Amino acid sequence: MTAHLPHAPRSDARDNRARILEAARSVFSEQGLSAPMREVARHAAVGPATLYRHFPTKRELIAVTFADQRRACHAVVREALADPDPWQGFQSVIVRICELHARSRGFADAFMTAFPEAMDFAADREQTLRAVAELTRRAQRTGRLRAGFVVDDLVLMLMAHRGVQDAPAATRLAASRRFAAYMIEAFRATPPAEAPVPLPEAPRLSLAP
Repeated sequence: MTAHLPHAPRSDARDNRARILEAARSVFSEQGLSAPMREVARHAAVGPATLYRHFPTKRELIAVTFADQRRACHAVVREALADPDPWQGFQSVIVRICELHARSRGFADAFMTAFPEAMDFAADREQTLRAVAELTRRAQRTGRLRAGFVVDDLVLMLMAHRGVQDAPAATRLAASRRFAAYMIEAFRATPPAEAPVPLPEAPRLSLAP
């Protein structure tokens, strides 16, 4: 009897999947997780049937779309905990997580909220908060992180940071970095004895009328 070997996906199927994921990253990054699946299909230039053949549920599409950001978030906290200077590690968490969120409204939605389609992110969120709690204890023992800081303050900070998504795309990262710098100064236990660290350049922002 001839053994039946699994067939590799056809090149057109691989191309469709790649286009769908590229479109999902763009659509969810700009519109958030509330963007409908049909919008992703439209951007990918595929029919709804093709989209659902590759990703039967929105939850599955979201999980694959943001796999890289999830790995990056894990790396952020892992590297911060490995830093021999807990205060430096703490600062890196603030800056890098804000940047991850600034780059994608969809990832920020998935990380911060309880979208039914993003429940896979709940474990990531809890893992991050547990790591920050440990990092907080270490940084407070150095005397450089204010004693009153609690992990809920990180959540509060990220809630406020979501407003950065309303800035023009070209200025979001600059706005995020300046916001993070202000937060770090707010969390510092005492003003540094040396000259203050210059803030990142302020982006030019304007409010819609």
